[in-house]
Amino acid sequence: MATVIDGRALAKQLNQTTSNRVKTLQERFGITPGLVVIIVGDDPASQRYVRNKNRTATRLGINSTVKQLPKDTTEEALLALIEHYNADPAIHGILVQDPLPDQINEKDITRAILPEKDVDGFHPINVGKLYLNDTTQYPVSCTPKGIMTMFSEYGISLKGKNAVMIGRSAIVGKPMAALMLNQGASVSILHRYTKDITEYTKQADIIVSATGHLHTLTKEAVKEGAVVIDVGQNINEAGHLVGDTDYDDLVNKVAYITPVPGGVGPMTIATLMQQSVDLAEWSIQSDK
Repeated sequence: MATVIDGRALAKQLNQTTSNRVKTLQERFGITPGLVVIIVGDDPASQRYVRNKNRTATRLGINSTVKQLPKDTTEEALLALIEHYNADPAIHGILVQDPLPDQINEKDITRAILPEKDVDGFHPINVGKLYLNDTTQYPVSCTPKGIMTMFSEYGISLKGKNAVMIGRSAIVGKPMAALMLNQGASVSILHRYTKDITEYTKQADIIVSATGHLHTLTKEAVKEGAVVIDVGQNINEAGHLVGDTDYDDLVNKVAYITPVPGGVGPMTIATLMQQSVDLAEWSIQSDK
């Protein structure tokens, strides 16, 4: 029987640490970490996610601002707003919620956010530092960073392990692969053009799946004692929220597994809060 990695419990611990760090910043430096989340349009899933972020940030003592813009907002207007927050010393982290409407180029928006305020870790400069395994301080994509915290807290070493990343998105797949590589794993990135993913997964010690497709990983496709991290969020045939993997079958075969819900999801938001405080602390160091 697998050890179930409890993302909710870990997120609660991380949030408590983040709250304590906020209080320290306020008491020692008179600084409250500032986070602004910009949302364009009225996508229901985005609205719900932003509300959760704002609620958590406020609870932890972070100065959280949500800037709601209409769906017909121009790219020029959004860039001007980002520039405003780039120049605001009270704002340490800027996040522009996906998806963006068609008239706005997402890459232009990502590049417009100052690297030192890029709380999502998506700016090309920060991505480059990650791939170079740079030793300086920089933000990293929150979901992969949260997964690395899971590995650390559960004593799961990556050094010398065969790791598989299913999915190659810029948000999860690529940064996750880089983080595992930086920790000494041999990493394979699988995607829609991979002819047979089981050729890799059957040999893997660690598997991270972020495809958004049901039944991506079955028990026949993994070896005994593997570690399975499920990033997927899907609705199954019964209308329930589930991941990419066949959890009920895998839980009796693997060594560690994350549930959906209650696994990676809570850690993503907790890591966003953690990184908001990181940026505030780093801003103090850069001012010295």
